[in-house]
Amino acid sequence: MARRETKRTGVFTRRALIVAGAELAALGGLAAKLYQVQVAESARYALAAENNRLSARLIAPPRGRLLDRAGTPIGGNRTNWRALLIAEQTLDVEATLDNFSRLVPLADHERARIERDLHRHRRFIPVTMREFLSWEEMARIEVNAPDLPGVVVDVGTTRLYPFGPTLAHLTGYVAPPSEEDAADDPLLALPGMRVGRAGLEKHHDEALRGKAGMVQVEVNALGRVIRELDRQEGTPGAEITTTLDAGLQEMVLARLGEESASAVVLDAQNGEVLAMATNPSFDPSLFNSGVSQAQWAEWTKSRRTPLINKAVAGLYAPGSTFKMVVALAALEARTLTPGERINCPGYLDLGDARFHCWRHGGHGLLDLRGGLKNSCDVFFYETARRTGIDHIAAMAKRFGLGTRLDIELPEQRVGLVPTRAWRISRGHPWNLGDTVIHGIGQGFLELTPLQLATMAARLASGRAVGPHLTRSVNGVLQPGATSASWPSLGLPDHALRLVREGMWAVVNEQGGTAPVAKLGLPDAQMAGKTGSTQVRRVSRELREHGNFNSAKLPWEFRPHALFVAFAPYDAPRYALSVVVEHGNAGAEAAAPIARDIMLEVLRRDPSGHGPAPRLAEGPLQ
Repeated sequence: MARRETKRTGVFTRRALIVAGAELAALGGLAAKLYQVQVAESARYALAAENNRLSARLIAPPRGRLLDRAGTPIGGNRTNWRALLIAEQTLDVEATLDNFSRLVPLADHERARIERDLHRHRRFIPVTMREFLSWEEMARIEVNAPDLPGVVVDVGTTRLYPFGPTLAHLTGYVAPPSEEDAADDPLLALPGMRVGRAGLEKHHDEALRGKAGMVQVEVNALGRVIRELDRQEGTPGAEITTTLDAGLQEMVLARLGEESASAVVLDAQNGEVLAMATNPSFDPSLFNSGVSQAQWAEWTKSRRTPLINKAVAGLYAPGSTFKMVVALAALEARTLTPGERINCPGYLDLGDARFHCWRHGGHGLLDLRGGLKNSCDVFFYETARRTGIDHIAAMAKRFGLGTRLDIELPEQRVGLVPTRAWRISRGHPWNLGDTVIHGIGQGFLELTPLQLATMAARLASGRAVGPHLTRSVNGVLQPGATSASWPSLGLPDHALRLVREGMWAVVNEQGGTAPVAKLGLPDAQMAGKTGSTQVRRVSRELREHGNFNSAKLPWEFRPHALFVAFAPYDAPRYALSVVVEHGNAGAEAAAPIARDIMLEVLRRDPSGHGPAPRLAEGPLQ
């Protein structure tokens, strides 16, 4: 019995020693770990704890300003009151939304967006309920604060366009970023950030955004902000000075009146865009706050297309404004010689097809000057027939037609200057009749008003000036500021002089097609060219009987009216184009507008070229 008891005691002792050893080893390991954490690596863990306690968050920077050439803001910022909802501070989000919408009505799509944002973010992160609160709306929210748990009024900024519709197609507009935008740039996820969606806002978007600031806050274990510790404001976006003259732009748009039209004014020496107006226009600020369905429907259903920048995205056959290009192509190819005369009996027969001149009885014998002055179709039918479409197309490209110009407007369209190869690539032969009709700017030609103004500027300067809208970025001048920046067109002076003289005769010589465009100034004259382009075919019977009157057609079937010009004649500074949709005749609809615009341009002299010298009565004969 005693032996058995002694044996049991020994077993217990061994087990106790084993347990004690294990406990001692565990305590030793724990002590070693505590030593490592608290002594050996205390600095590292202290830093990690500090990092968990502190949170660095981005601050949205102010968007950069857009200025006209005189420093007048055309795109800026203003204070914006907005309502935010913090879900964790209300027991019933739906009830809070209902109470809020009784004070500040929420559309279905707004409420759906709020609920979507609430699901995407943690409950303590504020969600925007409504921006652009009026003073009355803000006061109603504050008065009813006890019934709106979780709702706070915050202050931010909104985009401001002081000139509204006057410059809308140029400044463009901003809108809230999409989820895809925010995924690419974390800065765009910040409340109040906007993305350029059109015009200069889109082209310069990254520069205008600026750089985010940083705020350091203390947070608890859930990430909720306890207090703000440090703040570094962001860097505002770049300040973009444009080439535009806001006052001139206002005048140009007012002069377009009720017409569906566009006008472009360029500095003929360096290509600066001084004015580019499209009518009708729209209010760009609506995109910042949200466009209603009714407003969108009104814009998109309008036959006059207010959302389209017609100056760079409207495509038109150039009509007779293209005749200068045809003439220069013929002179270079030597298919037309200076002083050569072509007879116009009122039509040109080509096989069994008859191509009519606009003047039923014809113009008789004309040289190039007379052909341009009278805008004789037969003269240019024959000139184009001799020269060929490929020579004409190559010359058109040199004048910026049918090409992508380096303009800071993403909405720009290239248009079309056809060639024989282009037509054949589409499975059709190029016929001689196609060449003939392109000689008067019809056929497949599609050009923009900006391209036509560029053509006029290059005719005036003899250089490949390119239109541009940006003068400086944060005070740094951009390329193209002087005429020397642009290369020569490589055309002989005598060829350019012949064409310019023809354009001078159009306006200033008796019998020209646009006497209404004469400036009436003693020391400055304008050279120009009219154009009218059909939008529907006129039958041969109507042509031959001479009783066709396009002015009596419904508006949408009337020809477009065009005019291009430069001035002063002997020292060109400014060039312009005017296109009046369905204006019927360039001399009647577009030329008077161009005259009034050019008079204002010369009066203002926005490029500061100085007073014009007193000019002779006309070009040297």
